[in-house]
Amino acid sequence: MGDDTWLTVFPTAFHPEMSHDFDSFNVEDLHTVDNGVIANLFPLLGNSTHARSWDFLIGHFLGVDHVGHRVGPDHPMMLAKQLQMNDVLKRVVDALDKDTLLIVLGDHGMDRKGDHGGDGDFEVSAGLWIYSKGPALSAKKLPTSHLPHKTFPGEPSPHRSVQQIDLVPTLSLLLGLPIPFNNLGTVIAELFWRDRYGSDYAKALDINARQVHAYLDTYRNSASGGELDGVWGVLEASWARFQSSKSKGRPEAAVLFTRLALETCRSLWARFNPVLMVGGLSVIALSLVVGWGMYERCRSLGEWEVWTGSLGRMIVSSACVGAALAAVANTLSRSIQLSDGVTLYQSILFGASVGSSGRVIISAPPKLRISWTTPVLLLHTIAFLSNSYAFWEDRAVPFLLLFTLVPPVLTAFSASTARLRHRILAFAALFAACVRLLAVSTVCREEQNPWCTVTFFSGSGAAEPPVLVRVLLIPAAFLVPYGIRRVLAISKSDNGIAKLLLPYAIPPALLAGSTYWLLEWLDASEHTYAATTAYAYMNLRSARTILGWMSVLSVIGGTVLWVLLPVALHITFERVPAAPVTDATGAGQGAGARHKTEVRVLGFANAYGAPFFVLWTLFLAPVWLAAQPSAQIALALATAALLAHLELVDAVRDARALNASFASDPAGALARLQQGLPPTATGAMQGQGISVVTLDEVVPLALLAQLALFATGHQAVIASVQWKSAFVLTSTASYFLSPPLVILNSFGPTALLAFAAPLLGIWNVAPLGVVAPDATPSLPQKQQQQQGQGRRATQQVSDDAQTATKSQAPVAVLAAVRAALGTSLYFAGLLLGSALSAAWLRRHLMVWKVFAPRYMLGAMELLFVDLALLVGIGLGVGRVVGRISRLFALPVPSGSAASGGVAGGG
Repeated sequence: MGDDTWLTVFPTAFHPEMSHDFDSFNVEDLHTVDNGVIANLFPLLGNSTHARSWDFLIGHFLGVDHVGHRVGPDHPMMLAKQLQMNDVLKRVVDALDKDTLLIVLGDHGMDRKGDHGGDGDFEVSAGLWIYSKGPALSAKKLPTSHLPHKTFPGEPSPHRSVQQIDLVPTLSLLLGLPIPFNNLGTVIAELFWRDRYGSDYAKALDINARQVHAYLDTYRNSASGGELDGVWGVLEASWARFQSSKSKGRPEAAVLFTRLALETCRSLWARFNPVLMVGGLSVIALSLVVGWGMYERCRSLGEWEVWTGSLGRMIVSSACVGAALAAVANTLSRSIQLSDGVTLYQSILFGASVGSSGRVIISAPPKLRISWTTPVLLLHTIAFLSNSYAFWEDRAVPFLLLFTLVPPVLTAFSASTARLRHRILAFAALFAACVRLLAVSTVCREEQNPWCTVTFFSGSGAAEPPVLVRVLLIPAAFLVPYGIRRVLAISKSDNGIAKLLLPYAIPPALLAGSTYWLLEWLDASEHTYAATTAYAYMNLRSARTILGWMSVLSVIGGTVLWVLLPVALHITFERVPAAPVTDATGAGQGAGARHKTEVRVLGFANAYGAPFFVLWTLFLAPVWLAAQPSAQIALALATAALLAHLELVDAVRDARALNASFASDPAGALARLQQGLPPTATGAMQGQGISVVTLDEVVPLALLAQLALFATGHQAVIASVQWKSAFVLTSTASYFLSPPLVILNSFGPTALLAFAAPLLGIWNVAPLGVVAPDATPSLPQKQQQQQGQGRRATQQVSDDAQTATKSQAPVAVLAAVRAALGTSLYFAGLLLGSALSAAWLRRHLMVWKVFAPRYMLGAMELLFVDLALLVGIGLGVGRVVGRISRLFALPVPSGSAASGGVAGGG
């Protein structure tokens, strides 16, 4: 009775009339399961129809577990629940007879937040209390070597310790059942020491030892039995000592044998395969080299188009050749026993990976270009070999981020105009401030104590956001879209889809997410528990569920609208008089002049970047919903940092281009500056099909994505998983909704910032550029300066002036792809570094606590970063560039996802 998992796993093992199961996944319901167990337990201990007709009775309470998940172990509700359980135990003890054994145990513990699932002492340790009114359960006469002790966290002295695996043979023999064949546990001594000489205990150990030996002997004769060859002599020697022992020393020999068997199998089954490890590391390293080569090849549009034209055929053929060679090599190595456990399937996968990667590397060899941020990538990659760095990575990343600001700041001091200098310094300061504020939000790893203070939560309560966070939560939901609109207004690109979604779809979605978590905090607060009834709880739960689905529906509706119209422009047509026509003598012929149509395009300068950023905010909304309150504030700061970085990159490019223009043509650069025209160097590179995206621009965004993981309350440990997010859209666990929500909470912030990487290539890039930037354009264009910003916000084009311009779409797509490759390259480097550290330090005491979890985090991060980048390029850039190109009657870049999309034509 109680947790319904028992009947799910063992549907026919329990008496149907004495079984009472309850939903175990509604962690917000603290009482239903416990009350149900209490209501059905005591009749079976009293005078009901089935009283005393059972052999084994299970009462699985869940209230303490749910209170831990819901409000944490320090909440007053935990004390109330423990008092209730104490009362239940008193009543059960009173109802017991002398032939019944009471076992009270937990299947796990909980950390300081009330969660479990990691490997911390608080999580893997649980209480065990065994009571009987019959034979005394005393350990006074038992040898101390049979009674393992352990010093538990916070305890001054060691206590009796029992492994959970020891419950299996103990309960089996007490119930008169055979010990399960594959058991490796040892019977609990106190439960079998019944007389002065412990004869029952000796018999139990004899059965236990013979069962373990029978299992080992059978296992050795199986297909996998070769694992025991190296240790079989030691095991057999221990078994021989047991068999030859006299009656007095036989229990000691039995305990030594069963424990040796357990430790030996543990070490064997945690064995590493060096061949597979080297193969895996080789594939990761090759992928890093391939990514670097593609990143370098992506610099030139002409080279990229020629190279990618035959890329697919080249990869497939090389993969097939590599797979075939690997299959032959595996077959030959197996015949001479050199494969060391490598299967044919694994060999084929490895061969295909090496073959395809090698072919790509040959066709696009990487070129090492040292930049300011190259040491950052190298340092971050190799630092995982230090466990101290792995402990404190969340503190090191902000310093690496601030280090990347040095080149922009130096550029500011060499800028040709005061306006650019001030703009660079202002956005650099804003970016640095956001980084420092993000670094304030943290949760602590176990290894960081006592030098770390949790700021993500208020104290140790899992459901208690800090007071300041609660105050800022609702304003942040409005300030984020408002700030985005203000930045887009600089280039007058707050029109079209931005004017529709930023005021009317994004704020309600963010507000619903913030309100949900405020209600969750209110629902979990001490005063609410003391004052509300179950009906009031259901009202709050229903309101939270409605808010969650309101946010989801807002995002779905906004995304549909964005797909239909991914344009942030406002286009007007105006009839204006044409310039007077003069003859060869200079005489005016104004009477014959005709009117012209002038097209005004607001938002032309950021025609690609603005709609993509609107799509980014649509992706922000679900991550915001799944994030806890402190994480939502962190996401707001990350959004501000992202905007600051984009504007900083744009200003630095302008400053460097202007400096280059003055160096090559001072008079022409001065003339363009006086007319308010942009500098020519960047435009010339784009006109030649050269991507302007650099690694110095990509690395800060990749580091910001990594910092977002830590600032939203996560660490490279399983214990930092925020399971509450699983219940945002439903009151009970749903296999359809809960896992995606937990994934969104855990990896959404990192993937969200990586999704913004293409913006580095399309931010403030106009669809049209002048073909000959050094010549005076034939079209009567006027670049208006918005509040001294000096950027193209409005494009005026006459109806006969299309010949002097060139589409910037191909180079914009190229730059976006290059930025995406650079971001993926950074996270691939982190994966390689964490994998190398886990492999090299595989015998380190902290391999499973530090290095292996960081490797798993690196793998998951790269997976979701690559997925976000694929969506960003395929859906975001492809759809925007395709629609803008058709709007201005420009060629759609080949491979654009929008080339076959909906709503074509302008």
